Amino acid sequence: MDRDSMTQHHHRPHFARRLLGASAIALAAALAPLASAAAQQAAPASTEAPAKTDPRYVWDLTPIFKDDASWDAARKQALADLPSLDALKGTLGKDAATLRAAMDRMSKVGHDVERVLVYAYLQYSTDTRNNAYQERWSLAQALSAQAQAATAWVSPEVQGVGAEKIASFIKADAGLSKHAFRLNDILRLKAHTLTPETEAALAALGPVLGSASNTYSALANADIDWPEITLPDGTKRKVNQSAYQSLRQNDDRAVRKLVFDTFWTKFGQYATTMGNTLGAAVQTGTIDAKLRGYPTAVAASLANNDIPESVYRTLVAEANKGLPTLHRYFKLRQKMLKLPDLYYYDIYPSLISLDKKFTLDESRTTTLAAVKPLGKEYGDMLAALTAKRTMHVYPSEGKDSGAYHWGSYGLDPYIFLNHQDDYNSMSTYAHEWGHGMHSALASKNQPYELANYSLFMAEIASTTNEMLLTDYLVSKAKTKEEKLFYLGQSLEGLRGTFFRQTMFAEFELATHDAVERGEALSGSKMKDIYCGLLKKYHGDAEGVMKIDEKYCAEWAFIPHFYRPFYVFQYATSISAGTYFAEQISKGGAKARDNYLNVLKAGGSEYPYPLLKKAGLDMATAAPYQALVRRMDATIDQMEKLLAE
Repeated sequence: MDRDSMTQHHHRPHFARRLLGASAIALAAALAPLASAAAQQAAPASTEAPAKTDPRYVWDLTPIFKDDASWDAARKQALADLPSLDALKGTLGKDAATLRAAMDRMSKVGHDVERVLVYAYLQYSTDTRNNAYQERWSLAQALSAQAQAATAWVSPEVQGVGAEKIASFIKADAGLSKHAFRLNDILRLKAHTLTPETEAALAALGPVLGSASNTYSALANADIDWPEITLPDGTKRKVNQSAYQSLRQNDDRAVRKLVFDTFWTKFGQYATTMGNTLGAAVQTGTIDAKLRGYPTAVAASLANNDIPESVYRTLVAEANKGLPTLHRYFKLRQKMLKLPDLYYYDIYPSLISLDKKFTLDESRTTTLAAVKPLGKEYGDMLAALTAKRTMHVYPSEGKDSGAYHWGSYGLDPYIFLNHQDDYNSMSTYAHEWGHGMHSALASKNQPYELANYSLFMAEIASTTNEMLLTDYLVSKAKTKEEKLFYLGQSLEGLRGTFFRQTMFAEFELATHDAVERGEALSGSKMKDIYCGLLKKYHGDAEGVMKIDEKYCAEWAFIPHFYRPFYVFQYATSISAGTYFAEQISKGGAKARDNYLNVLKAGGSEYPYPLLKKAGLDMATAAPYQALVRRMDATIDQMEKLLAE
């Protein structure tokens, strides 16, 4: 599993169950190019073995739409309904009943659009070569953009009605209770909302403003002429992204070096172009923040979920304080691989080989056993969901890579996998079903408008599942080697998800800060910024790991940079997941229920106070220090086993 860039688990965005005008329907369109790029960067779906066509391994989409014709009819109906949303303009301040009817109408159309999108993408990802699937996904994205534009007036109008009047409407009509959070959220952002005309113009310009991501994707995934190398056995391999992902794990150090030198030298040749594309994305974010009256781009990004900027900056500070533990892991890696020194290309080979298969059924039974500490309700629901035809399991020709979870309110969650019957596949299974269970529990306990959870919360349930899986496997390991394997995989997950993602987050801060200071942002400057961070995080000055400057071209490789201030949430989520797994293992039923209540809350509260209520203040050092402690404890375990 490619924890290194966190693209193996590229789950689709969850739709906001609130108000169409500010929903994640727009987010879906914005993230589509990014998710596509992420899919390309993840470990690719194998096309060597034929797809397994047993119905158990192929999802059934008929609960969404019975057939393609029904989907198209629903799409056309949603399109026909959009003018009725625009017709609501000017009515929201009339009285409570009118406001409730308008909000209900927008929810209804929003839900309809959501299902159109979900069905289209689930189809498309199973065979990206299929022209009909491509066309459906394109039509669905167009619908989502039109839906956003049709409701761009809503926030300014609600803000114009005013907090006092909206509060009186909510008090007068119980039917508005499910809309109260969203209405108050709109009022909270009044100072940063532009005129209806400007908001509509920005919504219409969305595809243009996001074009830098499309350019990156086309260049990185289609247009680069990748060089060919000859391996020691005489095999010739083109070092494209998929070959890089696999060959960097090669046991032969000379092969790894050749692959790194070839791949990053080629990427470095496009530094000027990539500098222009990423620079444009950074400029877009900083200009939007300035237009909306935010002091910084990071503040603007965090404001949507009302997350204090101190959360972001505390994460970066604590990761830097924890670097001695990261360096300790690197030294352990050097020792276990029996290397005289350590270079950047030595991160990826496995510390221990495990010749053990995990079939889909074994992934299921092991995951169910691992999550027993979460209680009977969770276990029974997971067992029931995983017995249904809601998974697309095995790789096949044309299938997208990686793994994700996506679904629609009122339906079971859908899980997309590329199961290879190995440990990584089982870990991915547990991870994605963490997402699925989060959505299932939120949908069961919240109305449509409040079930969606934010991106800040999205990785907590998945990483908690993984922590529980690791602890279970270590406790059941039959040999020292097997135990070392699971512990080593856990360490690598902590490195890739916490430290590496925070390094990315620090890079994003530095690039945006530079633009906000009025500095020019070129490919050369971005390389210098990234190189400094790469050396700091990997202990170049301390003699822990040598970073060759040609590898600093990596900044141009990361697709997540085209959605700024996104990746930090992987690091905060794994910190929260570490905290909850630790509490659940020690605290029994009370700690378990505390955690499950967070999942059941969905999007009914902002993430920061919701977690704080559960005893986790993400603006303090505590959650990040807990993760570093777990990493140290894991290294202790491994060193003790190695000394036996």
